[in-house]
Amino acid sequence: MELQDHRKSVKMGTYRLSIDGGQHSTHYTQRNFGFMSILGFSCTVLITWEGMLIVSTQSLLNGGPAGVIWGYLIVWIGTISTFAVLSELASMAPTAGGQYHWVAMLAPQSSRKFLSFITGWVTFAGWQAVTASAAYLIGSLLQSVIILLDPNYTPQPWQTLLFFWAILAFAVFINTVASKTLAHFEGLILVLHIFGFFGVLIPLVYLSPHGDASLFTTFVNAGGWPNQGLSFVVGLPASVFSLIGADSAVHMSEEIKNATIVVPRAIMISIILNGILGFAMMIAYLFCLGDLNAVLESQSTLGYPFLYVFQTGVRSTPGAAAMGLIIVILGVCSTVGVLASSSRMLWSFARDRGVPLWRHFIKLQRRTSIPVYTVAFTTTISVLLSLITLGSSVAFNNIVNLSIAGLYASYLLCCSLLLWRRIHPNSIKSFNPGAVKVGPDHLYWGPWHISGVLGIANNMFACVYLLLLWFWAFWPPVTPVAPETMNFSVLTFGATTLGAIIWYFVRGRREYKGPIVEIEL
Repeated sequence: MELQDHRKSVKMGTYRLSIDGGQHSTHYTQRNFGFMSILGFSCTVLITWEGMLIVSTQSLLNGGPAGVIWGYLIVWIGTISTFAVLSELASMAPTAGGQYHWVAMLAPQSSRKFLSFITGWVTFAGWQAVTASAAYLIGSLLQSVIILLDPNYTPQPWQTLLFFWAILAFAVFINTVASKTLAHFEGLILVLHIFGFFGVLIPLVYLSPHGDASLFTTFVNAGGWPNQGLSFVVGLPASVFSLIGADSAVHMSEEIKNATIVVPRAIMISIILNGILGFAMMIAYLFCLGDLNAVLESQSTLGYPFLYVFQTGVRSTPGAAAMGLIIVILGVCSTVGVLASSSRMLWSFARDRGVPLWRHFIKLQRRTSIPVYTVAFTTTISVLLSLITLGSSVAFNNIVNLSIAGLYASYLLCCSLLLWRRIHPNSIKSFNPGAVKVGPDHLYWGPWHISGVLGIANNMFACVYLLLLWFWAFWPPVTPVAPETMNFSVLTFGATTLGAIIWYFVRGRREYKGPIVEIEL
């Protein structure tokens, strides 16, 4: 469809301009999300208080209770700083492509096309890994709840696989057949996310025996590292997973009304709200922890030690199972949003010819304007990855660790390039609501912006934080390192990046002409 009148695009989508200002044909999605629905979407993708319970074991092993607390605060502050920067970019150019669009806008002309292409690939790979890991974690958690109710139950890998597929099937149903209800669904899950928090917190705190304030100073080095400081930083990335994916709202930008304001606002509120809920749940959980050694030993039988804490705390196995099922239900709902964001990111990258078979991926379902081909592809990738669990759950865990490495690499590139632009006077002009021509030589701050020295300081802090966390994300959890404890995410991330580079020089550089910058009129 060729746009003949700029005003016609307001009701349908966004007006699209290439980096060099040329006009292109486009495909439109419908703007069904308002502020509350996208806030619910962002909060339920993050599921921070639920995620902290699920992934806190590594921080307990490397850091102990004090490591969990101080590590979470570091990650939360770093995440707020990072997404304050990304929110500035989302306000400048709210596009489904997100990171790779912004890199193309900010990078020097000599490396613009290449850096944008690689950023698109690591973001795409990161979101595919998030989708697979979300379904896997919740499927295996459901098995742990069953073990809690029936100690004689022996979980089998093929059963994990079936739970994985069932969760994916539900996510696919909401994203396709019931796609018109997606915005309302996410708003409803926001309510469940908050009420579920109190449904778990209140019985845990009221019924459990409490520890003392020594947990703020009790560090543990169960990973066998040479010193406690090294053990602490190795455990830091565990908290990252509970706060990763806040850019989900960015990849839904072209389905959001008034995206230049709504997207940054939803991102920041969701991180602050989820961060508060996550911190409160973590403090409550640690005060009710009991015998740390018994909790860690329960991992070998239950898989998720927090279920053991629930069971011993409330002194009721059915009650603990009910609390665990609340987290399972919210995790399943989170997978719906993760699948939506992953498919939109791939759709945008395909629209800019960044992936093979892009002609098929850009097609939208006629009735609902949903990118069903990218939903199908993302689901297929997750199903194929799930087959690895039949042979080795360790191998699968190392593949899904790509989510942190891939997404943090894309965040780091964006933040670094924006900082480079910031320190060049007049590189980015003041907000101009009448500006239509947008590109590397015509950059305007959006309505959401941190100005002056404070903006530069925050941008610098975000870059330092991302670099450090990205580095430690590749470290194994224990030493000495054995094949079953090795962190192979450096291999999966390296293979993904190398594959993207090879594809770029083989064919990508001819097909990929650079992204198309999206602006709301």
